[in-house]
Amino acid sequence: MITAGIDVGSISAKAALVKDHEIVSTCVILTGYNAQNAGRQVYDQALGQAGLANDQVERIVATGYGRNSIGFADKAVTEITCHAAGAHFLDPAVRSIIDIGGQDSKAIVLDDAGRVKDFTMNDKCAAGTGRFLEVMARALEVDLDAFGPLSLAAEKASPISSLCTVFAESEVISLIAKGEKRENIIAGIHASIGARVVSMAKRIGVRPPIMMTGGVAKNIGVVKALEEKLGADLIVSAYAQVTGAIGAALIASKG
Repeated sequence: MITAGIDVGSISAKAALVKDHEIVSTCVILTGYNAQNAGRQVYDQALGQAGLANDQVERIVATGYGRNSIGFADKAVTEITCHAAGAHFLDPAVRSIIDIGGQDSKAIVLDDAGRVKDFTMNDKCAAGTGRFLEVMARALEVDLDAFGPLSLAAEKASPISSLCTVFAESEVISLIAKGEKRENIIAGIHASIGARVVSMAKRIGVRPPIMMTGGVAKNIGVVKALEEKLGADLIVSAYAQVTGAIGAALIASKG
């Protein structure tokens, strides 16, 4: 049985194909202006990579902020449920998840069976999300992919006190004007994200083993900042960015 999961986020659209509980294909593209088109495109690309045709896929589950725009999906499921299913599949020992995406961040606590016990999310403000990092990268004129490695070379983390993206950007610009090193500023940005997200996560009692999911998991600087604030190591799977899509495909296999 082949099933598909499509996770359309604010920045990227992801798709995963699962056959008999094995991942056969994953794909990530930019969402762009039209969420429905992005969902179709990423799904078609995942099919192409696997050498499969649409009629070979039995069920499709959509998730993410754009899930209701994927008209060809059989069902829409919240990303909280899908990330839980995906994380449990990737590592059944996981008991908590920190997911940082393009426009929100989430903390999820799982029971021993991988079901959601509790969760919290920040979806009212861009602080501590992928969008926040994009704004900071533009202000510093640094490629976002370089943020992680650069922050690890910092001598110290520059203090970023504001939790608001607009005010934090102003702080960064002031630090640049004072001649502060980019590496230190980036480390300060990561520390700010770590403090905000961990404060949110601790309110629901996250406990190890903790997995980090979402596109921001590719940023080693944010991962290290979170680990420092949590006092625990994070599990970062090679499938971190597509965990929600994998979970959606697994849920599709259950009917």
